[in-house]
Amino acid sequence: MRSTLVRQFGDPEQVIELLDAERIAPAAGEVEIEVSLAAINPSDLIPVTGAYRARTELPFVPGFEGVGVISRVGKDVVDLKPGDRVMPIGASGLWQQFLVRPANWCFRVPDDISDSQAAMSYVNPLTALRLVEELRMHFGSLEGRAVAVTAGGSAIGGMLMKLIEREGMVPTAILRSKKSLARFDARQWISITDGSDLPPATTFDAVLDAVGGTLAGALIRQSIHPGGILIQYGALSGVPVPQEAIAARADVRFAFLWLRTWIHSAGRAAIEAAFARSFAGLRDGLFASPVAATYPISRLADALAHQADPRRDGKILISPRC
Repeated sequence: MRSTLVRQFGDPEQVIELLDAERIAPAAGEVEIEVSLAAINPSDLIPVTGAYRARTELPFVPGFEGVGVISRVGKDVVDLKPGDRVMPIGASGLWQQFLVRPANWCFRVPDDISDSQAAMSYVNPLTALRLVEELRMHFGSLEGRAVAVTAGGSAIGGMLMKLIEREGMVPTAILRSKKSLARFDARQWISITDGSDLPPATTFDAVLDAVGGTLAGALIRQSIHPGGILIQYGALSGVPVPQEAIAARADVRFAFLWLRTWIHSAGRAAIEAAFARSFAGLRDGLFASPVAATYPISRLADALAHQADPRRDGKILISPRC
């Protein structure tokens, strides 16, 4: 089967290998899935660089998000059968043609959700939902809260802007470039590079941060009301949030959201409920994301180059079947 493999940490475009691998028969309680489409997310590429090497074991197959069809089932699997369309979650491995995964980590996809939608229905939608729940736990009432979203022009940034507004909060997109301005009302965005150009009178109850680094530090220092919160869920800058900025604001809570941590502690019923909300959001446009391009896995190098292109507008998907 066609597969990818990371044997050493480094630049994803340099260290992710394409190879032919042996198919593995599913053991008891497992299923084999033929992957239809997989997404490329920053959360797929950051572990490849070695940023999380303390909890990333080499070698590994990348890819946390995708959809496929069950091709074989192991002994004692009773709730799934060949032909069922599922999303396998809980570990990486989607960037290969066939994937073996415990049956209890596979979630059915409704018939009215397309493969391309399903391949983007996990990481961003469930992260957005968890972020809003974190705000609810912190504040109690969300009505009227001013919330900033860094990297607001990203796929998940757009989801968060719509979800925040739907929950009765007032969103502001913080943009690192002006290419996404057309998506927002003039009152809904500010353009900032590293935080040094942050308007001094700009303040929020909460910041949902995907960037980290000096921008997050500046926001903590000067732009969050006492009693507010900054939740970091990504580090697109590749730089941690300065500890001195966190220490300087004892009146502001700093938190980090790992979707993986929630997934492995929530239980199946809670995850199924979250996916039901994700599918509903796909149907009504809340979680819709444009697809910039779909590449066969044989053109992985082109897919990764397109992913890294700052002019990219939409998700990159991979088809491991060709």
